[in-house]
Amino acid sequence: MAQITAALVKELREKTGAGMMDCKKALNEAEGDIEGAIDWLRKKGLSAAAKKSGRVTAEGLVGVAQTDLKAAMVEINAETDFVARNEHFQNFVSEVAHAALTVGDDLEKLKGAVLKSGRTVADELTHLIATIGENMSIRRARVLSVPSGVVATYVHGAVSPGLGKIGVLAAVEAPSASEALEDLGRRIGMHVAATRPAALDVDSVDPQALERERAVLVEQAKASGKPDAIIEKMVDGRIRKFYEEVVLLEQIWVHDGESRVRKIVEKAGAKLKGFERFHLGEGIEKEENDFAAEVAKAAGN
Repeated sequence: MAQITAALVKELREKTGAGMMDCKKALNEAEGDIEGAIDWLRKKGLSAAAKKSGRVTAEGLVGVAQTDLKAAMVEINAETDFVARNEHFQNFVSEVAHAALTVGDDLEKLKGAVLKSGRTVADELTHLIATIGENMSIRRARVLSVPSGVVATYVHGAVSPGLGKIGVLAAVEAPSASEALEDLGRRIGMHVAATRPAALDVDSVDPQALERERAVLVEQAKASGKPDAIIEKMVDGRIRKFYEEVVLLEQIWVHDGESRVRKIVEKAGAKLKGFERFHLGEGIEKEENDFAAEVAKAAGN
């Protein structure tokens, strides 16, 4: 039997875009012959992934996983929303979210994690691309933890447990975990999904975003023609309003429409230590296809 070296596997991966395990198997089947291995992969439909790598991936799923004192969330994208209904894709997203609980949210480390199939996350993704026939990508991951309390999860519009288009993690620190604390965390997750806060507290607001907001407010206040001292008070008042809109702890609790989130958390004897919100495809520029033009092109017009 021919010796299958790491260099040979690497060369085949670069030529085909197939996963490492599949490349090893192909080389073994072809007794070390690169061209024969390429043909083997093509016959199995496993070399198709490379051809799809340039396509825009803005659909897919957000997945969450939770354990004691820790929770993870990942976003894995595909080209169309049909893939989100695919059982194999759903299982993959769930497995990757659970892998993040162990290896953390560094994407390179996450891609190297080994799944139930025996393949790494990266190789399983390549295999899935070839099997389903769409380009896919692991876009981002986030893991939050607390020394005591709970990191709750919430998925809006779940298509399956822990899988949907909007996911939220809420890290709530307290002396101990409880059903009431878990419920509070889940309700905070619902609030975050609805209000899209930009920061946890006032000190966490992006200084550049604050400066831009202040500059706009100053110009608006100057248009009133009022004295500088009055303008300064007007701007300060509007900055407080800005905080109420973008800072989670300063927002009005959506569940009662009157309390501050900060007061709700304090009343529970807890501290909100962090949150994360993933909205599927957010910030990805989607391709707008002209269907009529595509039909005309296919017809040779």
